[in-house]
Amino acid sequence: MASNRTFTMIKPDAVAANNIGPILSMITEAGFKVVAMKYTKLSHEQAGNFYDVHRDRPFFGELVEFMSRGPIVAAILEKDNAIEDFRKLIGATNPAQAEEGTIRKRFATSIGENAVHGSDSDDNAKIEGDFFFSQLERF
Repeated sequence: MASNRTFTMIKPDAVAANNIGPILSMITEAGFKVVAMKYTKLSHEQAGNFYDVHRDRPFFGELVEFMSRGPIVAAILEKDNAIEDFRKLIGATNPAQAEEGTIRKRFATSIGENAVHGSDSDDNAKIEGDFFFSQLERF
């Protein structure tokens, strides 16, 4: 059974470019409800743990450095068909291939600095949300 929740992060590049507000506006205008959110900074170790699934990939070190270089905004979002709808809203990982009107087309600068993270499955949404939020922080 599909969940109606997903997880997202506004990444350090988009935070540094002052795009938190415009990205959150796109998210809420697309019908998502924010049920948990925090502004925080990942340590090198935390970023490595969050992206552990990519540990054996050649880009892992660069990804960890990028994700720990500045603050992020983590959020759990709710909407019917949350995973699929949010993946469509954020667009392709490579902003050059992202559709017009998507978050990455508008705010990402490269495949590596692509503005936002979005869960790719219900299982990962739960794991990723649990990484950042206790049950008391969800509404």
